Parts: sequence; structure tokens; C-alpha cells
Amino acid sequence: MNLHTENLSVGYGKKVVVDQVELTLQPGQIVTLIGPNGAGKSTILKTITRQLDPVKGVVYLGEKQLSTWQEKEIAKELSVVMTHPVSPELMTCREVVSMGRYPYTGRMGNLTAQDNEQVEKALALVHGEDTADCWFHELSDGQKQRAMLARAICQQTEIMVLDEPTSYLDMRFKLDILKVIRTLAVEEKKAILMSLHELDLTQKISDLIICVDGNKISDIGTPEEIFTGNRIQKLYKIDEGCFDPETGAMFLSKEEKSPEVFVIGGGGAALPLYRKLSRKQIPFVAGILSENDVEYRVAKAGAQQVVAAKAFFPLGQEKLEAAKALLDSCKWCVGKVRDFGPGNMENQALLAYAKEKNKLISEEELWQR
Repeated sequence: MNLHTENLSVGYGKKVVVDQVELTLQPGQIVTLIGPNGAGKSTILKTITRQLDPVKGVVYLGEKQLSTWQEKEIAKELSVVMTHPVSPELMTCREVVSMGRYPYTGRMGNLTAQDNEQVEKALALVHGEDTADCWFHELSDGQKQRAMLARAICQQTEIMVLDEPTSYLDMRFKLDILKVIRTLAVEEKKAILMSLHELDLTQKISDLIICVDGNKISDIGTPEEIFTGNRIQKLYKIDEGCFDPETGAMFLSKEEKSPEVFVIGGGGAALPLYRKLSRKQIPFVAGILSENDVEYRVAKAGAQQVVAAKAFFPLGQEKLEAAKALLDSCKWCVGKVRDFGPGNMENQALLAYAKEKNKLISEEELWQR
């Protein structure tokens, strides 16, 4: 079963929020909507799940228009988890999860042994066994979110629509839930359409990403296509230096001041110092780094300037002279590298130059000044 839209415009009443939404969801595929708050991601999902009528266009479930399906038929093909879960009174977590089996029960709504087995299996997948017998309205938001995902899982539909499924979850459960979602797509060939705010997680889990930019879809592509260049920075209207598209890492805006500290780093030794300097808003420069060094992108995001050499090339005398000139403009120099090999002898010379200029201090001394 696939889902696709044709000439779809979504919104409220006659007001269009996002125009020309063209998407196709295939079995075994995870398609993720990203974009700033208020861009229309939830509006798209609500329209696709028939909570809102299209302003224009059609949503197809299989070969039939979604509007022609009966509710119970839809419930056997498409399950939904929205951002704000239901809040039933006097129902346990297990009973809420069991609601996912009702499309398959008779008029009396009695669950069979097989239905109960699916409920327990879904609870186990989301690590919800400990709260299964608790009142649902007394659960935390994160526990409710996991229960609602379990309800969708035990509904056993071919298509799942999830609006921010990791909302309210701590790091452990974010990773667990996304692993479950990935497993459902790969092993059970479920088609999954969802929205996410965590760009690093989006990059890791998605097969296709749709960028929702205000009233339009600005880009559609694989993570490798979307997380290149400045697409993400343009989508969220942020400075290019605040986001690294290759790693998905975000950074605070750097201080636009004259640098005070030169950091001699490499191999990860200076990473904590870069971050602390950024937090304390102390402008700094860094070098001499190779562009494939683990530190390079963090330094580039936080430093006023980075003296760097191309990957797999020698640092060279030219880079050393450039680093010395920058060091001369700084008050202090902190050296975080202790071992110098054939590939970074220029940094050893730079360290000696800083000592000669009486600028070399320890990190402890830096914080005392």
C-alpha cells in the first residue's frame, strides 16, 4: 500500500498554509518533514490523515482517494500519532494501547488472545511494560508519547504517520524509538511519514527529507542531498557558521571581536576548550589543523579564524608563518597538544614561538586572568 498526493494545497478553511504538496510514500521508506515552527508540517500531516480537508487537490491511499474510504477501513491501513496525545480518564496505559486493535474487533470490542499478544508486543517495543497498568492521565508526557506509538504499532497498519514522535523523550528513549521506527520500515516494510525537529536524528533515520519552508516545499531529497551546502541554513534562516550540514551539529554564533586567545590543538585535544571559550564568549583563533582533523569543524564554527591545511598535505612553513601572525595579534596562547609527530612539527615550532613571546599559558591560568 502506498500513499501519494496530487496537486495538494493544505490549510484552514480557504486559507492556504502550504501550496503544491507533492509527495509519494512507498513501503519500507521513511519520509521526514523538516522546517521551522509554523511552517506547516503538522498541517500537511493532519490533511493526509483526514483531520483537515484539503484546500485543493487529492490524497490517495492506494488507488483510491482517501476521502472515499470508510473510517474503519482507513484504520486498518493507516495509523497516526500526533503531537498532543489523547487524555482519557480512568483508562490504563495498556487500555489506551489496546485501542489500536479496535479496527479488528467486532461490535462488542472484545479483544482476542491474538489482540492482547499484539498489545504486549507493542508495549515491549517502546519499553512501556513498567507503566502498562498505570492510569494514562497520570503518566509523564514522554510516557504518554511512547504509549501512543505503541498503540499505532499494534494497529498493524502498512502506513504510519507520526508528528514529532520523539517529543518529550529523553536521549535514551529518542534513540530507542527511532531504532524501533527504522526496524518497522526495514523489516516489516512499513511506509512511515513523520515530522522531526532534531536535524541530527533526521539525518540518520530518513530515506527522504521534505523541507517545508513557509508556504511551499523548498527541497526534496535524500539526507546526503539535503545536508550539503547551505540548504538547512536557508531553511531555518540561520547564519551558515551556526550549523555544520555534514555532522548535523549546531553552534552558538561566534563573537565578532578581535581574538584574545590562540589555541594550538589537534586530534581532539582542544575540543572542550573551544566549547568553553564559546560559552564564555571569549573570541579565539585556532591552528594549525588539518581539514580532516576531528577538531576542524568545531574550531571553524567557534573561532574567529582557523589556520588549516588540506587533508593529507603537510602543514608547511606558509601555514606556520600565518599562524605566527595571528598569534602575535592575541594576548595569550594555550597549547593543548602534548605529542608532536612528523605530521605536526609546525605546531611544535608554533608552541616554542608562543613561549618565546611570553604568551604561552596553561588553560588553568587562562581562566584566572
